[in-house]
Amino acid sequence: MSEKRRDNKNRILRTGESQRKDGRYAYKYIDTFGNPQFVYSWKLVPTDKTPAGKREDISLREKEKEIQKDLDDGIDTLGKKMTVCQLYAKQIRHRANVRHGTKQGRKQLMRILEEDSLGACSIENVKLSDAKEWALRMKDKGYSFKTINNHKRSLKAAFYTAIQDDCIRKNPFDFQLNTVLEDNTEPKVPLSPTQEASFLSFVQNDKTYQKYYDEIIILLGTGLRISELCGLTESDIDFEHKLINIDHQLLKVSGIGYHVETPKTKSGIRQIPMSTKVYEAFKRVLNDRGRADKLIVGGYSNFLFLNRNGLPKVAINYDTMFRGLVKKYNKSHEEALPKVTTPHTLRHTFCTNLANAGMNPKALQYIMGHSNITMTLNYYAHATSDSAMAEMERLIA
Repeated sequence: MSEKRRDNKNRILRTGESQRKDGRYAYKYIDTFGNPQFVYSWKLVPTDKTPAGKREDISLREKEKEIQKDLDDGIDTLGKKMTVCQLYAKQIRHRANVRHGTKQGRKQLMRILEEDSLGACSIENVKLSDAKEWALRMKDKGYSFKTINNHKRSLKAAFYTAIQDDCIRKNPFDFQLNTVLEDNTEPKVPLSPTQEASFLSFVQNDKTYQKYYDEIIILLGTGLRISELCGLTESDIDFEHKLINIDHQLLKVSGIGYHVETPKTKSGIRQIPMSTKVYEAFKRVLNDRGRADKLIVGGYSNFLFLNRNGLPKVAINYDTMFRGLVKKYNKSHEEALPKVTTPHTLRHTFCTNLANAGMNPKALQYIMGHSNITMTLNYYAHATSDSAMAEMERLIA
């Protein structure tokens, strides 16, 4: 019968356990992939004292217990050691074919993780409290609630993948951000009918901004996204049937230049009917359009909305214009426009107007290009008490 192995305190060592010459204990085990792995500790059991000058750690037997539980549960004992940065890098590699905006958001989150202590943490050690502390640090660094929430959602997805891969058991990012941070996002408020009429009258008569009148009429009368408006070409306008064909959007990215993208989902490909006002606005745009630069982007040319150089306008041009326009309007009007008034406000207003007018939600979903009916139904929530009262009277009378 072979003699039992013992440590320097004459305690019997279990299978896989050993003690090195310097007194440190080691435990050898086989991971889920059949490969030998080692863990170490200066203590065999919890009651042992850590030698002077050595870093405090749990005992070897405690580590063995954790390892055995992981092995019994099928947990990848190596995978759980990867850092949060490594996990996120793995996550984005698995879905590389994404839009430019998504790539930019990923770069920002990776930079945030690399600069924050969370990024270097092993995923097995990230607790719910750590994830919440990370959110608080992001707030302190000046990131908005919306940005933090978007990044939290990305990390939640990454940790969910780690759970699916049997690396960890729980998702530390599975919590509602508004339980940690106040949601100070300015609500997107549509223009009221009075504001809309006043705004259009101001634009039409202002010497500086009246040249944008037709574009604003089109946005208010179609609910187009600004990138969809920018991407419109002559061939997209069907005057005979009074339809606008939407199947692409025009963007301009720093370092890349102009590029065309298809809609995010199939729902974005649609035909929008033109009202008489919109029809006439498009006619004026074509008649008044200056000389276009012979630019072809992704096979598209003859763009309708051009800057002074004959090149297509993009979202930033309209965002800049709107800031000046809204500022000037508010200076001369007692009732100011909503705090957040952008080109998207006009899309918001268009959808709310049709919702208040009682349009079938599925028809409105199609016109807006929403992939989910819930997005459309949210616009019905913008009905005011006055519109609710009018609707009650219409139905009950």
